[in-house]
Amino acid sequence: MEKALTKVGSIKVGSFWLTKKAKAEFNNISQDINSISNTVEEKAKWIFNKLKGTPMKTLTDLLREHNLPPGLFPQNIMSYELDESKTKLTVHLPSPCEITFKDGSLIRYATRVKCILLRDKLIGIEGMKTKVLVWVKVTNVSVEGYKSEKVCFTAGVKKSRPREAYDIPRDAVRVKEF
Repeated sequence: MEKALTKVGSIKVGSFWLTKKAKAEFNNISQDINSISNTVEEKAKWIFNKLKGTPMKTLTDLLREHNLPPGLFPQNIMSYELDESKTKLTVHLPSPCEITFKDGSLIRYATRVKCILLRDKLIGIEGMKTKVLVWVKVTNVSVEGYKSEKVCFTAGVKKSRPREAYDIPRDAVRVKEF
């Protein structure tokens, strides 16, 4: 009997036999539960900080404090979170969107953009792409010093762009998918 069930594509879990399809469904459900758990945890931290009374700076002010152009993110963000101990920044947007900047560059944002915020740079970015010939993931954004006129985007290769194109936050255009 065990050999027949193994040939059909079933596996034994404890005293139960499960098909591989059922196992995949259980994995999908557990991933969904983890995702919901993480979202609830992030929102709980945000509410706790609000109740604690620590006034939050605007995202543009936070970027300026770190010598980054204030227009790197869209104007219409829903919220942001900053874990100061790890300098982890998470920006929440209402939907996937994109911005065409003054220099003609095009950047697309996911509904959640995560990165590490340091002086003069954002590193380990997740949820941001730029269009070269095809869409390429942006991994780092940096400024080469306090008075620098250039912003460097790393998306496979490092590309410098004029800082003035990112000085003003712009409204993003909604797109169907990131």
